[in-house]
Amino acid sequence: MSTDKKPDFSNVKGAVKTTEEIVKKPDFGNVQSSVQSTEEIIDPVEQAYTVEKGDTLSAIARQFYGKANKWPVIFEANRDQLDNPDRIMPGQVLKIPSIEPESGEA
Repeated sequence: MSTDKKPDFSNVKGAVKTTEEIVKKPDFGNVQSSVQSTEEIIDPVEQAYTVEKGDTLSAIARQFYGKANKWPVIFEANRDQLDNPDRIMPGQVLKIPSIEPESGEA
């Protein structure tokens, strides 16, 4: 009977090494974002109207407010481009501000 000794691998240690460069991954943990615009902020209930040939501020006021005599509201909102309420030109884009209904109006 032969007594074969089995190999003893109990002290064998393994390791893997690479020659590839280890690159750290970027940390985006504290990234913040924001959005800015140079666009003019307009009142969200304000509308715009492009003047057509034959329009008057009274007619535009009647269309948007139901009363022609509200034309000064439009004129004042557009003083940056209007000097005379009787001289509006086709193609002009006018701001049409919202207005509060008068008492008794819905």
